[in-house]
Amino acid sequence: QVQLVASGGGSVQAGGSLRLSCTASGNIVSDNAIAWYRQLTGKQREFVARVALDGSTLAVDSVRRRFTGSRDNARKVVFLQMSRLEPEDTGVYYCNVPLSANWNQALHSWGQGTQVTVSS
Repeated sequence: QVQLVASGGGSVQAGGSLRLSCTASGNIVSDNAIAWYRQLTGKQREFVARVALDGSTLAVDSVRRRFTGSRDNARKVVFLQMSRLEPEDTGVYYCNVPLSANWNQALHSWGQGTQVTVSS
């Protein structure tokens, strides 16, 4: 049974930064890519960024110049460094293992996520 727990959210002013952490436990495959998702107010959960085994990050256009992934594979922790945050980034952020065929879908059950609030 695999669990992925996102943490590190909080409230920041526009232009600020946050670093989210995704901690994996259970019998997860060690070389999985990990993806970040978010659910903005009144919208469905959406894909944000995929962090490969080496930490390289592929993200949607709206964030890719501002969000960078990294990971500590020995500790099974994946990070998302978010800089120059905008109010439009406000939402609940989740991590999961993305399906290879469709990154908008994930392999495991969703946790509670972590709230990111950006004020103007």
